[in-house]
Amino acid sequence: MTISYAWRGEFTDPELAGVESAARDWWARLNAHSLGWVCARDPDGALVGFVNVAWDGGEHAFVLDTWTDPSRRRAGIGTALVAAAREGARAAGCAWLHVDFEPHLRAYYFDACGFTPTDAGVIPL
Repeated sequence: MTISYAWRGEFTDPELAGVESAARDWWARLNAHSLGWVCARDPDGALVGFVNVAWDGGEHAFVLDTWTDPSRRRAGIGTALVAAAREGARAAGCAWLHVDFEPHLRAYYFDACGFTPTDAGVIPL
């Protein structure tokens, strides 16, 4: 089955209901704060994956809200989404792509997606 990937692809809020973010009105949020996003669709047009690429307005982009339809996981869709996000950020002139994740996703982001560990810090608010 061929999956298509679209940088800044169209979507509806109901299609993103499975994404673990508390966001509503995704279109307004992404257009206000994101460099871009990638939508993955199956041949029937169903949204099967999504990733948001926020940025600082300069050289740094950030992967957020990576999501693959639960019935399609472990098929390479998420990895392809992150690869498309990397290319979109590179084409926009970014020099760095960052990601934060929970410990159980370490192998996915480091091994499958090619991120490298760095020193970083966070303050919970």
